[in-house]
Amino acid sequence: MKLSLAWLREHVELAETPAEVAARLTAIGHSVEAIEGEGEAAVLDVDVTTNRPDCMNHRGLARELAAAWGRPLRPLPGAPAAPAAPAPVPVSLEDTEGCSRYVALVLEGVEVGPSPEWLARRLESIGLRAINNVVDVTNYILWDLGQPLHAFDLDRVAGCEIRVRRARAGERLVTLDGVERALDPEVLVIADRDRPVALAGIMGGRASEVGPATRRVLLESAHFDRRRVRRSARALGMHTDASHRFERGADPEICRLAAERAAALLAECAGARLAAPPLDERAGAPAELRWRLEGARLDAFAGAPVPPDAVEGWLAALGFAPRRSADGESWEGVVPSFRSADFEPRTVEREGRSVAEAWPADLYEEVLRFHGLDRIPATLPRLAGPDEGRDELHRLREGLRDHLAYCGLAEAIHFAFHDRAADTRFPGVGATGEPLALANPLSERYAVLRRSLLPNLVETAGFNCRRGAAAVRLFETGRLFPGGAAEEVEAAALLLGGRPGLPWDRRAELDLFDLKGIVESAAARFGCGLRAEPASLAGLVEGTGARLLDGEGRDCGYLGRVDVEETPFPLFAAELFLGPLWSSPPGAGEVELPPRLPGVAADLTITHAAGVSWREIAAAVAEAAVPDLRWFGLKERYVGAGVPEGAVNTTVAFLYNAEARSLTQEEVNERQERLATVLAARCGWKGGDGA
Repeated sequence: MKLSLAWLREHVELAETPAEVAARLTAIGHSVEAIEGEGEAAVLDVDVTTNRPDCMNHRGLARELAAAWGRPLRPLPGAPAAPAAPAPVPVSLEDTEGCSRYVALVLEGVEVGPSPEWLARRLESIGLRAINNVVDVTNYILWDLGQPLHAFDLDRVAGCEIRVRRARAGERLVTLDGVERALDPEVLVIADRDRPVALAGIMGGRASEVGPATRRVLLESAHFDRRRVRRSARALGMHTDASHRFERGADPEICRLAAERAAALLAECAGARLAAPPLDERAGAPAELRWRLEGARLDAFAGAPVPPDAVEGWLAALGFAPRRSADGESWEGVVPSFRSADFEPRTVEREGRSVAEAWPADLYEEVLRFHGLDRIPATLPRLAGPDEGRDELHRLREGLRDHLAYCGLAEAIHFAFHDRAADTRFPGVGATGEPLALANPLSERYAVLRRSLLPNLVETAGFNCRRGAAAVRLFETGRLFPGGAAEEVEAAALLLGGRPGLPWDRRAELDLFDLKGIVESAAARFGCGLRAEPASLAGLVEGTGARLLDGEGRDCGYLGRVDVEETPFPLFAAELFLGPLWSSPPGAGEVELPPRLPGVAADLTITHAAGVSWREIAAAVAEAAVPDLRWFGLKERYVGAGVPEGAVNTTVAFLYNAEARSLTQEEVNERQERLATVLAARCGWKGGDGA
């Protein structure tokens, strides 16, 4: 948008060079892309953003410069005197939604002709072509004050009356560009007694055009709804200087001032005189948008103190008329009408009533662009809310997901709800009463909030198997909704089964021990030891389920074989409640150096009742406290020939290693005999009923 520097100087004192003016405008948010010409002939090519229609004219941009340099804005010339005669042209606002204000001035004795040299030169400096003195004055006011005007030849307006209404079906209008346009009822028009004579806020009609024979002019200065103008202009394929302003939000309070200023110029340039006082029709009082700015919040937002006196000065120069509070810590006022389109309103409670108030962030921007963003220290702010850095819970959750992925499981993500049948099938541990039902579910398939992660995982496993998957290894983390008064629960679920690996390397199916090993390794990563206690749980095959408890006896979840028929192989599942696992996160890990000398391996087989758990065997080994024992683990379990009924042979592998020397075979045998004695006493087969 091209704006003349000489024209700007009519509104504010500017002794600076064009380059200095351009730099200052750019600094306060109005980027100057080029400077054409020099000195008084300089023209600035300014990129005025679409949210600043108040700066799409010389007066508005001069106001910005006056605020930036702390200079007064020059007053506008007064209005011409008008005779005390009744208005000769009645105006009817039939569509008050589309037009909230209409100012009409009737001028007589108009001599249409060429514009004076200063006016023609002023318009030509910003790329406009001079037409005649009447049209040029309306263009001048548009670029001077930002208010679009239109001049009608009053003698060509049927009935000498104006009606602002919607177009009627079948109506047509030949606009000033010579194109005949078909109108629909959504288009707002200016009409006389018989027909439309202009497209409201877009372009006038050829039938009422001002020409050399014009002697009486009706000058229109109105405020049209931005949405209506935008829709009409797009529907008709038109874009004019007037529609460009109205679409972005013109100033409703400048209508009369702009019309009177145009009348004064027409009296000077065309010998016109007012036939009657201005006719000003309004559709109710304009809405008031209030604002409030607190100094402490402004400083916190900026990250640096902003001088209060400077804040008040900038806001006053921009037309916000700030009123400072008694304590001097805040300001309030009303958003000026020429900025109301740029400020998003919100509804707040003030003094016991709801009022429209501007968002504080809009005021922060106004102040800080004049304070200078380059004066704000370059520091990283402390973020809050969703942009805040990861907290401890977030890091623990990410650590668990990473660990399960390292164990070869693929992460699944599902909706937080499923159907009632799935909820009944896998109610989850800790669920009470009925599940929480959704008031407006996507479908019956997603009717209730989940109380377990397993239903969706089992469904996904079946989906994969129906498409040829030879194995399933899945996990999911998320929140459960136990129901009743219980709070949400952080949980993780694991599901595996089948033969993993490539077709030529599928050695064994995944089983409960693979699952248990992953669960225990995940718990150990967070410094939590788990033990399994047999339990009968819904959704798990009888005799395979177990509750998982931590060292303090808190319920940490469950595991077992899933009772399903969706897959051609058994599925094993675990569900962990993460709260207990994360209640005591581990400290820094310790590294143990490997032994310098090779160790000695030895096996020991014990016959015991089938009901004796591995946990009891491990506890007995720990009780024996044999020296130099570095590691032990389950090697094999056997039931068959040579083993009494109700008993099982368990082979345990041991690894011995002394730090300073190699152990002899006799020393290893001695330790094995000690372990055999303890294990036989604690867990050994007693015969009979297996007691």
